Amino acid sequence: MVAIPGAPKSRRRRSAYPRRAAAAAAPRPQVAAAERIGVAHLTAECWPFARTGGLGEAVSGLATVQAAAGHPTTVVMPLYQLVRETTPSLERTGQPLTVTFGGHIEHAWLYRTPPTAAGPQVFFIEHPDFFDRAGIYGDNGADYPDNARRFAFFCLAALTALPEIAPEAQVLHAHDWHTALAPVYLRTAFRGQPFHDRLATVLSVHNAGFQGHFPPETLPLLGLPPELYNAGVFEWYGRMNALQGGLAFSDVAVTVSPTHAQELRTPEGGFGLQETFTAMGDRLTGILNGIDPVLWNPETDPEITGNYSRDDLAGKRRCKAALQRSYGLAPRAHTPLFGMSARMVSQKGLDLVLGADLLATSDAQFIFLGAGEHRYHEALANLAAAAPDRVAVEFMFTDHIEHRLLAGADALLMPSLYEPCGLTQMRAQHYGAVPVARRVGGLRDSIEDGVTGFLFDQYEPAALAAAIGRAVECYADRPAWRKLVREAMSRQFGWDRSAEQYLALYRRALALL
Repeated sequence: MVAIPGAPKSRRRRSAYPRRAAAAAAPRPQVAAAERIGVAHLTAECWPFARTGGLGEAVSGLATVQAAAGHPTTVVMPLYQLVRETTPSLERTGQPLTVTFGGHIEHAWLYRTPPTAAGPQVFFIEHPDFFDRAGIYGDNGADYPDNARRFAFFCLAALTALPEIAPEAQVLHAHDWHTALAPVYLRTAFRGQPFHDRLATVLSVHNAGFQGHFPPETLPLLGLPPELYNAGVFEWYGRMNALQGGLAFSDVAVTVSPTHAQELRTPEGGFGLQETFTAMGDRLTGILNGIDPVLWNPETDPEITGNYSRDDLAGKRRCKAALQRSYGLAPRAHTPLFGMSARMVSQKGLDLVLGADLLATSDAQFIFLGAGEHRYHEALANLAAAAPDRVAVEFMFTDHIEHRLLAGADALLMPSLYEPCGLTQMRAQHYGAVPVARRVGGLRDSIEDGVTGFLFDQYEPAALAAAIGRAVECYADRPAWRKLVREAMSRQFGWDRSAEQYLALYRRALALL
């Protein structure tokens, strides 16, 4: 299974505006000066400036915890139209950047957000022709035809700027195919420059289903040597593969969960790059993403009807009643309420949901939140019309609604075809919404079957129905359900543990120089 280049065609659009934090995070201990590692993150997305999904949230979470620990941390991303809309405090900095790009001279400007005491430095590359557009990857369901040039230019401009904006950087951390050319340019166009030669490279693969596939004649347009078009670097079934090329030039690579790192090495889960991932050996690892435990905390969350904790769940019952009222569901306190918050695309398991005949096989209620393909919108809308007291749909996703959904739901559906990491199941456990999920990727790594949730293996409607049946049966045993909820709420999914693993990975990469 191989996706076409660019971003997924149907993605829910999250609010790009910063949410109001519920409470201040406790200060993190600073690492000793001798242990600090300077890191520069190159990314197409970063919350709260611009994002389409988990990539932007993951980069923001990791960079924030690294900076808070005292590591010199810089984030660089394109200056999209959306960034200007969400961040009016941008300020231009430094001199214009001059970039030689495919035989042409291009110019760009650097912008930055006002520096903060503990957060990462965030810089933006301005090039109106490439980035001042309505979308990040495309418009109206289609990728921009010049995405290869857009993101290649971004990589070159960012590398040009790094000595000025991130002089302490020791590690270049690129994210997904959009920045995968940065390690290539670093070891070719910038070879021999002292600052760049000292940088170790890490490439994060957040979603290997999107690799940056382009015609082979794209290479010279990007200023890349023609000899790199070979099976060990860019050539992939007669196409240029940006992600494959980036992996070839990176010191180490990482994906977003340990299980997914193993899946990438298989024909079923490697998206056509399984041989590349396998050949990397221990240079490819998996580190589970985290979530922000301050924003996703039911004890202090200002977005929900009633706050609650694992020791006092009364507020969760009020949240459930409010959620039922707001969607016109029957106000049944003792009927299990399942929520699903996801892009409405095949990857998320909507075919299993529609094939499982949930209304006939369980006496439960369901709320579906998200946007995506019209066929799923129509099918779920028909389901809600047939049983309005038991099923509701919400196609206008916002962060506020997701907070309310997880606070009010008893359980969360995540029957994904594949899920490199997943974040919703972590948030759900913090909110006592027990996940019912397929045993893949990060779902397997973050849910303990029968202890914090319910897992199933086969990608079949009957397997999902059976897992929901297990959840409904447990829900009827109130002491057993409360134990499950409290155990789920006790799990810690903050970034601290993952950040330590990233530091160990950086040290490995630096040792390879």
